Amino acid sequence: MLYERNKNLNQQLQNIISSNGVDYLGIADLSQAHNAILEQGGSLIASFPFSISIGISILDSIVDLLPQRNEKAVKVSYRHHVYDIVNLRLDLAASIISSHLQQSGARAFPIPASKRVDDERICASFSHKLSAHLAGLGWIGKSCLLITPEHGPRVRWATILTDAPLESAGEMQKDQCGDCRECIDICPTRAFTGKPFRTDEPREARYDVKKCEKYFDFMEQKNEIAVCGMCVFVCPYGRKKKI
Repeated sequence: MLYERNKNLNQQLQNIISSNGVDYLGIADLSQAHNAILEQGGSLIASFPFSISIGISILDSIVDLLPQRNEKAVKVSYRHHVYDIVNLRLDLAASIISSHLQQSGARAFPIPASKRVDDERICASFSHKLSAHLAGLGWIGKSCLLITPEHGPRVRWATILTDAPLESAGEMQKDQCGDCRECIDICPTRAFTGKPFRTDEPREARYDVKKCEKYFDFMEQKNEIAVCGMCVFVCPYGRKKKI
């Protein structure tokens, strides 16, 4: 009976994302990352046993213009479509899923697609990338982005934390970046160390987020639209359809 309830709820979630233009759905058991989640988000965030990752792939036609990101039209398109619109779509889908879970008697806590809560550590209350990685949707690459086999890092994510009796079927994918250094070499701030992801190491071992922060601040101080995304553009897994 419990198995059938889990299976039915998983199928209901699949139906919801299919009708809301969401490309990825994954469910993760968070027990294996409890300490890291507690450290980043606190006791409320760490009280949920499962996460639901949802992802929307971004438009190649816009990402492929990033080498010309000094042009205002490219910056406007990237900020609007990749951030504003896709984030809104993800947050709406997360809200719909959360309401459905609550109506079924479960707790649900949606994490916004792109909202910082800690200015000192420059992070959200919960890592979307960690959730998607634990759900088996991809691996965390040298750029600290979640790399999917189908779209590379060209996917944006949101997460719903829940205690619903869900079935977690995905297995974490192994790092498939190999010796590739394209994201490291193209970064204008040299923010990446090139070290592969390890669960027992802090983000700082791989990525100096403050370098990116200063780069974006510099653009904004010049009254420019802050856009980079070159690590998203260059990843061979995202560009493989054209290579």
